[in-house]
Amino acid sequence: MTRADARHLRRAIELAFTARRAGNPPFGSLLVGPDGDVVAEDHNTVETDDDITAHPELKLARWAAQRLDPGTARGTTMYTSCQPCAMCAGAIARSGLGRVVFALSSEQLHALAPTGFPRPAAGDVEYEGPTLFDEARTPIDGYVA
Repeated sequence: MTRADARHLRRAIELAFTARRAGNPPFGSLLVGPDGDVVAEDHNTVETDDDITAHPELKLARWAAQRLDPGTARGTTMYTSCQPCAMCAGAIARSGLGRVVFALSSEQLHALAPTGFPRPAAGDVEYEGPTLFDEARTPIDGYVA
């Protein structure tokens, strides 16, 4: 990790404090472009926006996908106070960002969390499938090159 990485991670942690002071879960993130300049930053607003998807990583991935060309996105690094959840990791992958640097792992977060801290997991939801393959593939045929 470089000095610049450490500086950007510290800013992500400051943004996590901003989220917490506003009554939101304490998570913050920023995007640094290929030239080393911060291009965007955000913090968690799940509570204040009444939006379960208002994670900073997801908001920044969406921002990057809308505003950056693929080459620039590939050269961008996201710095975040905690390892992105599955929802955010999917958005980051789809946005084409090239790198993510995080301060706390998910395991470290859960070890620090008090008893009763929400820990959503796919294991809490019953999934069934795959089913109806022949029907479901019809809209996909020819779409994926």
